[in-house]
Amino acid sequence: MQRLTRDQIAARVARDIPEGAYVNLGIGLPTMVTAHLPRERDIFLHSENGLLGMGPPPRPGEEDEDLINAGKQPVTLLAGGSYFHHADSFAMMRGGHLDICVLGAFQVSAQGDLANWHTGAPDAIPAVGGAMDLAIGAKRVFVMMEHQTREGASKIVARCSYPLTGVACVSRIYTDLAVLDVTPAGLAVREIVDGLPFAELERITGIPLIHQPLAA
Repeated sequence: MQRLTRDQIAARVARDIPEGAYVNLGIGLPTMVTAHLPRERDIFLHSENGLLGMGPPPRPGEEDEDLINAGKQPVTLLAGGSYFHHADSFAMMRGGHLDICVLGAFQVSAQGDLANWHTGAPDAIPAVGGAMDLAIGAKRVFVMMEHQTREGASKIVARCSYPLTGVACVSRIYTDLAVLDVTPAGLAVREIVDGLPFAELERITGIPLIHQPLAA
């Protein structure tokens, strides 16, 4: 079994973002999706600090310190891109104007509950940012993350033990082991990395899964 790298997870997410979509890529791992979006597709990237129409990361030496995303990373702006007030940006998020948001997570439950802002540890720094607004406001929520913690615990759980960001908001989960959809019947496994049997994925995950691969 060969786990996907973070870059490979980002490339897999990028494949599912359609032509004409308005998309927010959350802080951290999701920002890697930008570099994998097909250039032939018109996809409008939004940042909660007030940008629409972001392009790929700048080449080394061409960074503009005044042009950053919500994670303070340097970005580029495509022709026709725009800047606007932070409040207007959140109005877009809360008003249902984003087709997709891609977020990282500490945990996702079988019902699609999302926990991605706080582990509950007393010394942890809460950093919810706009995640709650995105989780509830976007039409579809994609989560990308490693399948397990460094200690080997599954991040996909029957019920989240960390403080929730949103309830029943996640549509699809992308990990280094699989792609899973949240359905009324439970978590449906659409893809598994080569060399990993479904039964072993279910054992690693620790909750019942449904084997429903995508049609070729």
